[in-house]
Amino acid sequence: MSTPTFADVLPTLEKLYPLGLAESWDNVGLIVPPAGGVEGRCRTVLLTIDLTEQVLAEACSVHADLVVAYHPPTLAGVRRFDPARGVDRTLLRAIRANIAVYSPHTAVDAAPGGVNDWLADALGAGTRRPIVPARASVGDAAAMPAAGQGRWVQLAEATLLSTLVERIKRHLDLPLVRVATSPRHRRGDPVQTVGICAGAGGKLFEELPSVDLLWTGEMRHHDVLARVASGTSVVLCDHTPTERGYLGRLGARLAGSVPGLDVIVSEVDREPLVLT
Repeated sequence: MSTPTFADVLPTLEKLYPLGLAESWDNVGLIVPPAGGVEGRCRTVLLTIDLTEQVLAEACSVHADLVVAYHPPTLAGVRRFDPARGVDRTLLRAIRANIAVYSPHTAVDAAPGGVNDWLADALGAGTRRPIVPARASVGDAAAMPAAGQGRWVQLAEATLLSTLVERIKRHLDLPLVRVATSPRHRRGDPVQTVGICAGAGGKLFEELPSVDLLWTGEMRHHDVLARVASGTSVVLCDHTPTERGYLGRLGARLAGSVPGLDVIVSEVDREPLVLT
């Protein structure tokens, strides 16, 4: 079996999660290109949500050739590197260590079988569609009609909010989540429709018609109050717990598509906010 190269791995990532599906403001694709070009060896890939200094040290210890960081290390254009900034130190070390860095971010959110579909899988049987479909002008959208940001889900069976909360906790392997319960769900009315967005869903949810439940990582306080007053309950799980569990599925898809590739999920990447 021949050793995989970047020419094998990068096109596979783009086929699974086309960069054309990403939001216009996002910084997706190669952040740090391979020093030896795309024909260079890419035998080991490390997956992470955030590329922190600790994760980069782990990448060095496992001799990773490529780090796939779900969140891009930087969104704004970099004018200069400042070693006093952690993100700059991390990128400089990646360059010195000849470790390439790639970020798919909202392309993974939008793609069929991506993060938002993985979240929707937690709720049970039903139909789903993107909250905002991929732009028709994007070539990838024609080949992926189910692509787009967020998911609107209509459950096959109306389900109690408490049951859905338990399914969410089990799916994300979380002992606790935050729930804002509307009066009608407190009275026992079931949930039939759900709006989902990995990470932060506040702005995307503005595009969504009325639903019974919103599920995301974080929302503004006053937005939560307004939704509850309108009869919609809200489940918040913090930002990265709605994303991190997908890394195993991403890794399996990538490894299954590139023979001989060793894909590792970071052991030190974690949600920065903890309950104490």
